[in-house]
Amino acid sequence: MNVTVIGAGLAGSECAWQLAQRGIQVTLREMKPEKRTPAHTTDSFAELCCSNSLRSDQLENAVGLLKEELRRLGSLILRCADETRVEAGGALAVDRHGFAALVTERIKSHPNITVAEGEVTDIPGGEVVVASGPLTSDALADRLQTLLGADSALHFYDAAAPLVSAESVDMDLAWFGSRYDRGTADYVNCPMDEAEYEAFWQALTTAQEAEVHGFEDKMVFEGCMPVEVMARRGRDTLCYGPLKPRGLRDPRTGREPYAVVQLRRDNAEGTVYNLVGFQTHLKFPEQRRVFSMIPALREAEFLRYGVMHRNTFLDSPRLLDRYYRLKSEPRIAFAGQMTGVEGYVESAASGFLAGVEMSRRLRGLPPADFPRETAVGALGLYVSNESVTAFQPMNINFGIMPPLDHRVRGKRNKNAELSARSLAVIEAMKEEVLK
Repeated sequence: MNVTVIGAGLAGSECAWQLAQRGIQVTLREMKPEKRTPAHTTDSFAELCCSNSLRSDQLENAVGLLKEELRRLGSLILRCADETRVEAGGALAVDRHGFAALVTERIKSHPNITVAEGEVTDIPGGEVVVASGPLTSDALADRLQTLLGADSALHFYDAAAPLVSAESVDMDLAWFGSRYDRGTADYVNCPMDEAEYEAFWQALTTAQEAEVHGFEDKMVFEGCMPVEVMARRGRDTLCYGPLKPRGLRDPRTGREPYAVVQLRRDNAEGTVYNLVGFQTHLKFPEQRRVFSMIPALREAEFLRYGVMHRNTFLDSPRLLDRYYRLKSEPRIAFAGQMTGVEGYVESAASGFLAGVEMSRRLRGLPPADFPRETAVGALGLYVSNESVTAFQPMNINFGIMPPLDHRVRGKRNKNAELSARSLAVIEAMKEEVLK
């Protein structure tokens, strides 16, 4: 039994691992190093092109629950993330290069996985999982468009935030701390008063943008919205978003600033930080000019400017079943962001489920039907829900899971009970799923 997995990103790597762990021979096709997309900078698998954060690690948060489910079910991506984590308060952030290198080493050393380099331009015969990602090459995207139909694939745009060197941040004007002092003081907080924010906002909303073919504000997915697009929605929109000052008290004044830009560690050494929420497609000189107006970043050394790139996703409710299989041709499954799951952990979860289910089918086992009470199941059922008419990418959230059958006071308490319910289901399924 052999399965071809196309793409060695988060979803493809997870899928290949789950198949291989269950005795399936896997051919993992990856076009790097022969060819790269504009967003890729290394030849490693599971490269994190945007943020180095896998978001909240708390069980009161849906993505924290999804991580814990995957940990308990033997996820390669979560294991490597935990082994390369860097401090980020209540979030799971990783040393991006260390993380990708570890995933690559584990995949290449698995006896059931053969890595074949080079671009894939067609769907091979036999069992296939397409995990080529939101940056699928033009040739393969065109082939998929022909296979699936003219209206099956949509496009939106994703953006990556700039990186700055830690030593170039003026710590006389910034401080370390986490919001509401939760967890450890892992973020660098760069405050602005009202006048400083006003000047920054004016410059940001009028700065020159790089050309992105076909880009319109309405096509930007909310979870990856460029900071300049968000700023154009209103003067104080940023103050309720990435520049929110709530829970961040400046130790120099004892008060919350008017606005705060947070920097998060991007590598284990703490020498590189990214501007949280500052995905952008401004021209590079404009990024330096505008972002240097943040007082603590006036002398910042930009190690990487923000970039914007195309993302491609399928009209999955019309095309895929709850196991991410193509309804019209079940030998073909999809995984990752191209299915409409949004986020690193969600991509890994789709690869996990696609791999588990394909291995079970090939071995003559019944499906492991994760119910909607679990985050893994809820995500697959949302993506395949035919009642969803205007399909858009979705992060995991408690809203797509069934409510509790009793009232609980307080949102955090309610979410904690939802997580406890889910993990009880996962524990009951675990032995069967790991077969």
